[in-house]
Amino acid sequence: MKVAIMGAAGRMGRVLIEAVEAAEGLTLGAAIVEPVSSLIGADAGELTGIGRTGVALAGSLAEVKDDFEVLIDFTFPDLTLENAAFCQANGKKLVVGTTGLSDAEKAQLALAAEAVPVVFAPNMSVGVNVVLNLLRTAAATLGDDYDVEIIEAHHRHKKDAPSGTALRMGEVVAEALGRDLKTCAVYGREGFTGERSRHEIGFETIRAGDVVGDHTVLFATEGERIEITHKASSRMTFAKGAVRAAQWLADKPAGLYDMQDVLGLR
Repeated sequence: MKVAIMGAAGRMGRVLIEAVEAAEGLTLGAAIVEPVSSLIGADAGELTGIGRTGVALAGSLAEVKDDFEVLIDFTFPDLTLENAAFCQANGKKLVVGTTGLSDAEKAQLALAAEAVPVVFAPNMSVGVNVVLNLLRTAAATLGDDYDVEIIEAHHRHKKDAPSGTALRMGEVVAEALGRDLKTCAVYGREGFTGERSRHEIGFETIRAGDVVGDHTVLFATEGERIEITHKASSRMTFAKGAVRAAQWLADKPAGLYDMQDVLGLR
């Protein structure tokens, strides 16, 4: 199956090119950069040091419409939705790792998934998705007697906060506890805040240096605390998950899926 990488010149795009080239059953069919990029026409392999791939960098999906079957997109919400509309109109499968989408934007993505198969997940890491299952079990078992705090750290270039992964962790915990994250989430604390309420789920965000992605969910009560942590040391962990999702989509009908589906965890 031929794969297109959107944002090929970015930090994630370069790693995705490497992951696709190393994957069984997948070949790099297209790599797209910004329309004004000076890299257009260069071989995609020059971005990574893996050698020539025979795929020239393009400035738009329209230019490579016939060169791929599935698109992997880790870009920005506006661009991702444009790409989803293109895939919907042209019968292309789609893997989305973009974070920061609003509820309305997620609804637009779901509309595209009515026509083509889409895997959308805030974190493609296999490890993170195993952690989500652990969190579901922990929250359901510990119940309301334990305070919940979510701490996440990423590199200085990340634009959305909290991370999509942290928010998904919060959603999983809230669902297990019978709460609505929209009403119980507290994002940072400052000043005289008073005592912590029993039902809130707190978020703390760190942005510094080149941190790839650290997430810790803290369950604490009087006398003990439990910490469930995932730390990513390389973007390749996300790229490998995205490639696995692309492989999984090969024979899937239209629909909106996530990594829990890909990994058979639900």
